[in-house]
Amino acid sequence: MSGTSDAPAKIPLAGVIGSPISHSKSPQLHRHWLNKYGVRGFYVPMDVSARDLRDVLMTLPKAGFVGVNITIPHKEAVLDIADLVTDRATLIGAANTLIFRKDGKIHADNTDGYGFIENLRAGAPNWQPQTGPAALLGAGGAARAVIASLLEAGVPEIMVANRTRVRAEKLQADFGNRITVVDWVQAGNIMEDASLVVNTSSLGMVGKPDLRVPLDGLQKTTVVTDLVYTPLKTRLLEVAEDRGCLAVDGLGMLLHQAVPGFERWFGPRPDVDHETRSVVLR
Repeated sequence: MSGTSDAPAKIPLAGVIGSPISHSKSPQLHRHWLNKYGVRGFYVPMDVSARDLRDVLMTLPKAGFVGVNITIPHKEAVLDIADLVTDRATLIGAANTLIFRKDGKIHADNTDGYGFIENLRAGAPNWQPQTGPAALLGAGGAARAVIASLLEAGVPEIMVANRTRVRAEKLQADFGNRITVVDWVQAGNIMEDASLVVNTSSLGMVGKPDLRVPLDGLQKTTVVTDLVYTPLKTRLLEVAEDRGCLAVDGLGMLLHQAVPGFERWFGPRPDVDHETRSVVLR
């Protein structure tokens, strides 16, 4: 008998790190895909404080983790911890997906923009980026991911309105002359000329203030999407539908942004379908 035997492959582990984390829908989503594709793996939520983040990330690969998602408030901090950072994560200034490589290096990426565009293309398949400007509400981290993806897709101009103008001006400085900054009081007016309207702010979310922007400028040809998905149909999307616009909810962005990470960690490239949406909405 040979004295050597093939050791069983380690069960791949992944998860999501944030604080708080109990609200995250990512564990439900990845559990569904693990079951669907018959992968012997696990995906766990981890509530980690800022002071423990580096130690935890250095320890996880030794415990069999192949990668993690990163959410609020750690998406910027992980850029300083990672060994390799993709160009788009650098441009956005945040990472949401980490891959623990076999050589011990931590690879950081941002798939939020990918998730946004894929959700938009699924919900509005006839939308053409080149047809006209996009109107963007909000100038936080989510806005940066959306802007990067829209510029890459070929949108000619992005008009940004934010309650704090200086944050919108920072986006213009970082992303260039295809960004136009508009005062918040003018946010309703920029919708008249926009072929796409995106709410990247938390306004309209359950527990947050309402989005109090006049919406009578929306045209029937406008595609309207909201990154908020609690509630699934925000007031912005309700009004958009009433005015004949094509409305795309924000849940699909959450689902699509998870696809590249799952594929890198576990192997199969998962589908985002009606069943996937149902599982996460449960």
